[in-house]
Amino acid sequence: MAISLKLNGQTRTVEAEPGTPLLWVIRDELKLTGTKFGCGVASCGACTVHMDGQPVRSCQTFIEDVEDAEITTIEDMENDKVGSAVQQAWLELDVVQCGYCQSGQIMNAVGLLRENANPSPEDIDEYMYGNACRCATYQRIRAGVQRAAEILEA
Repeated sequence: MAISLKLNGQTRTVEAEPGTPLLWVIRDELKLTGTKFGCGVASCGACTVHMDGQPVRSCQTFIEDVEDAEITTIEDMENDKVGSAVQQAWLELDVVQCGYCQSGQIMNAVGLLRENANPSPEDIDEYMYGNACRCATYQRIRAGVQRAAEILEA
């Protein structure tokens, strides 16, 4: 079936069967590979994208559920004020180790900072819970979120 969706500010039409995860459409049909497959059951966060500005797990979001939604992927974060600040902080603090989970971490961090411009370390830990990092860079991720908040405040 043909589905029209708004992705990173552009309307795109894709062919997909009902029940197809948004993740597969983003990666396989639209060739945007920044969003990663991690677990397939929405528990690791590697596949996080924004739907209408809110972080969602694209591995468990079905294509028929996004037809009227605005979807944003990591590829469009440089065009977003908060996304750009998070990316700048990640680079300044060398947050990334292997990098596999980082697009999901960044997307979730952007969601947090949109809701809470000055999060405490506890706020960060609570909001980011569920975004797994196999390299265990959680302290650097927390510092990156705090630094992004400082960048946005300046």
